[in-house]
Amino acid sequence: MTGGSSMRRNFFRTGGASLLALTAAAPLLLAGPALAQAGPASPIPYDAQRGVFTFASGLERALPAVVQVTTLAQSAGPSSGDNEPRPISAGSGAIIDAREGILVTNNHVVEGGRKFTVDLTDGRIFDAVLVGADKATDLAVLRIESGGENLGLSQIEVANSDALRTGDLSFAVGYPLGLDQTLTMGVISGLGRSGMGDRIEDYIQTDAAVNSGNSGGPLLDSRGRLIGVNTSILSGGGGGNDGIAFAVPSRIMMFVVQQLRTTGEVRRGQTGAILGSLNPERARDLELGIVRGAVVEDVAPGSSAEAAGLRRGDIITRIQNRPVSNAGTVAATIGIAEPGSTVPVVYLRDGREGRTTLGVEASAADGLRIGAEAAMARGATVRTAAEGLQVAAVEGGSAAAQAGLQAGDLLVSIDGAAVAAPGDIRALAGEGGHRLSVRRNGETVELDLP
Repeated sequence: MTGGSSMRRNFFRTGGASLLALTAAAPLLLAGPALAQAGPASPIPYDAQRGVFTFASGLERALPAVVQVTTLAQSAGPSSGDNEPRPISAGSGAIIDAREGILVTNNHVVEGGRKFTVDLTDGRIFDAVLVGADKATDLAVLRIESGGENLGLSQIEVANSDALRTGDLSFAVGYPLGLDQTLTMGVISGLGRSGMGDRIEDYIQTDAAVNSGNSGGPLLDSRGRLIGVNTSILSGGGGGNDGIAFAVPSRIMMFVVQQLRTTGEVRRGQTGAILGSLNPERARDLELGIVRGAVVEDVAPGSSAEAAGLRRGDIITRIQNRPVSNAGTVAATIGIAEPGSTVPVVYLRDGREGRTTLGVEASAADGLRIGAEAAMARGATVRTAAEGLQVAAVEGGSAAAQAGLQAGDLLVSIDGAAVAAPGDIRALAGEGGHRLSVRRNGETVELDLP
């Protein structure tokens, strides 16, 4: 835990006190309980009985609620006559409702599974069923089949991730690399991270060590409260831990869990604004001095975005007082807002800052939005360009993302029918497979849209 050790050394130096000096202050704590939360004179919890500084008191309450999740499915190989499902993946999870036996994990941990088992720290193992999953946020909800009321399960406390600050301590818990339950420490390295694929993103970044098997496990604060669900890492090579890990914040997690428990699926809000992501190339084309934001590609007629006065070419820079990195930031905020609510936004138009309020509408059943020069369907946003109909953004976890569609692709045809205008993508509305032909880097690529 290099990051954690370094952090402690920095604390002792920048606090102007050595470990010896802090230990000298210990008699102030000896008069209290053996494990006491220090007052202003010593901000680190101190265990006077053992003579060590520790966060164990708060964290130990959460650890029994952190479980190992094993996903089982039928073997894809030749049958040997044994039809029992076999393990195909494993990860971690956190029990958030002990009475009902409800736990949260990652979608990629349970994807493709037929059966699921949950291992507790006390050695017990239970079968679980999938309540629902959401690819766009990589979250899934499982329920222990026998319920939880009489099982003596532990439940993790959930904290409001909106209260986090960069520099807060963070602790990742899970079952990495085949090991038993493991706790690592770091700090909150950044908030509101996005830009990794135009998906529903608003990640917490931490340098607490997260490795394969940690997926779906909780990210905790120093009091042992869940602040996020560990989802992915950014690795320089080899897939190992390089000190950059991402977690879905509890604010998004609770919205997704509530919807999955209520309806089995997630219905996201919308505003009728068709958005693309600002990047250096587009910033140069638009002669802008910024490279982060969401570009309004078009506005659906009669939508709340039109009523709010947004126009094609506006750059949304803040939403709900949060900085906007790309289209995914806006999608994450609107996507967990209740229909009928309003969301304040700040935007740039012709170099001048403007402010407005967007009303949140219920998402359309067919997922289709069409404007005069842009449209969105099945997770793909397309806009009219000089070369034809160009893909401006692809929502992570969507059908378009599964097909391999990429921002910058030129859409040539759908099921053999040529496309030239935004309205031509009506053929993609609803479910059902389609054959897409796109031009990418001068070559024709055929894609199958599920």
